[in-house]
Amino acid sequence: MIKLYFWPTPNGYKISILLEELELPYEVEAVHIGKGEQFNADFLKISPNNKIPAIVDQNGPNGKPYTLFESTAIMTYLAEKSGFRFMPADIERRYQVAEWLSFQAASMAPMLGQAHHFREYAKEKIPYAVDRFTSESARLYRVLERRLSESEYLAGEYSIADMATYPWLRSHKYQGQELESYPSILRWYSAVRARPAVQRGLAVLKERFERNRKPPTGAAWDNLFGSNQFARLSRTATVAIIKRRHSRGKDY
Repeated sequence: MIKLYFWPTPNGYKISILLEELELPYEVEAVHIGKGEQFNADFLKISPNNKIPAIVDQNGPNGKPYTLFESTAIMTYLAEKSGFRFMPADIERRYQVAEWLSFQAASMAPMLGQAHHFREYAKEKIPYAVDRFTSESARLYRVLERRLSESEYLAGEYSIADMATYPWLRSHKYQGQELESYPSILRWYSAVRARPAVQRGLAVLKERFERNRKPPTGAAWDNLFGSNQFARLSRTATVAIIKRRHSRGKDY
């Protein structure tokens, strides 16, 4: 059994979608990031960067519990664990998946996230920031459009690269983009969205997501974007992180 530490965000959906595609048994542990649960010492033992998603695989390497944080590491691990499903064993095809997975994590997510933040969440509207990140998001959409105009999926066949990218494009309007301007992306987006496993992955904690659609304010804003994000770790949390390497192989 895999325990998924999750909140309904694009990075969280990457893992719930993949688990559904792989048909692996899992249970969800909600980590309410608006309430600051990502800063709890127990969670920091698993995810020292205080971010979701994270997993504990009770049947990890050598049959022992195994913890992982960071979505791309988790996706690669689960694909390989399942016999290189959605990430080919062939080295040339595997690294084609890896490069588009890296493109999503290193380029798409940071820039699209910043565009969304400065357009919708920032307390002060900063025209330079809005223009900068909206324009960069448009450039990245054009990169995707060119790729998908020549390939059905990002790495040829449907893979973890598509699963990682799709959730981030669901908020395209908040990033200042219209999918109708990118016909190849729209074709791909519709195909990924129509997959039953994708719909099941998006349904995880759906009721919690629906109750939290309004922009965060007050303590929730501080937990997500403000002072609580940058506060010094408590001694308890720091010790938890230092001891993380000893936690692998232990029960959770």
